[in-house]
Amino acid sequence: MWDYLQFNMNVSLNSSNMSVESLNLKTEQGPVEYRVASLVFYSIVFTIGVIVNLTALWVFALTTKKRNSVTIHMINVALVDLTYILLLPFRMVYLQQDYWPFGDIFCRVSAALTIFYPSMALWLFALISTDRYMAIVQPKHGKELRNVPKAVVGTLGVWLMTLGSSVPLLFSEEDPDRISNYTTCIKMQDIIYMRQDNVVNFVRLIFFFLVPIGIMIGCYVIIVDNLIHGRTSKLKPKVKQKSVRIIITLIIQVLVCFVPFHICLVLRLLGNSEDGGFNTWAVFTTFLMNLSTVLDIILYYIVSKQFQDRVISVILYRNYLRSVRRKSRHTHTGSIRSLSNLTSAMI
Repeated sequence: MWDYLQFNMNVSLNSSNMSVESLNLKTEQGPVEYRVASLVFYSIVFTIGVIVNLTALWVFALTTKKRNSVTIHMINVALVDLTYILLLPFRMVYLQQDYWPFGDIFCRVSAALTIFYPSMALWLFALISTDRYMAIVQPKHGKELRNVPKAVVGTLGVWLMTLGSSVPLLFSEEDPDRISNYTTCIKMQDIIYMRQDNVVNFVRLIFFFLVPIGIMIGCYVIIVDNLIHGRTSKLKPKVKQKSVRIIITLIIQVLVCFVPFHICLVLRLLGNSEDGGFNTWAVFTTFLMNLSTVLDIILYYIVSKQFQDRVISVILYRNYLRSVRRKSRHTHTGSIRSLSNLTSAMI
């Protein structure tokens, strides 16, 4: 009898352990509240981000007649944002279904692009900062260096450098998802798995976070020093105001969207070896990084008068239609009156 009870207890304990393990596997993406909040947040970011960045591409690539180095940089910023934003619907399906139906290869692509985006965005911001440095501090030599061909070469170099560091992530031999009994997509996002290549991760953090941040800080310190000591008197006030607004926008965007994400990444890489999986702070900083794709509208708005006109025309579209209707009514009424006057005169 005792052996029978002990056997039943062992069976129940094993079944409970299996249920706990399966529960842990199925909550890899966090609690239900996080998933709902993520779906709402990503839906808003996707809608606004696609509209904003497609408008930016249309303005800078198709409607801008006189292109310069800043225009080239803005085209690349919009392209990088769109590349990252187009992954959001797949992530939303994953959150909604708690199941990754798109296969192993596309999971690796999604994870690699998640690491590629902040690296590429920060280096583009560094190029824009260098461009502002040349425009304010070195205006004589800036005209030679701030031309379209050299801007294209610079951005192409950044693309090749960042892609070259991200592509190897697609061919990682070890697969953390093989231990799961259902399809997940946690490659390169599971912090325990990332710690196996900590040396590579920290080299990437130095070269794709600290170096571009250092370039930006160096440019801004010299620019502010020249503005304070009045060494930019030959520049037009509009050029100064525009450059200062661009600098402030980039500083705020980097501090809000990218610095918290990278600080959280470093802390988790250096943390307890058993600390992995879902983390609230990691989720929040990832939200902030995704927000950068929407906040770029401020940068576009400052840089381009044409983009300002497009945004204003969209915002005031109803007023525009009303004014057109009023004009058409006025024209129609005036033509009727002139026709009646002509008829009376003939009579």
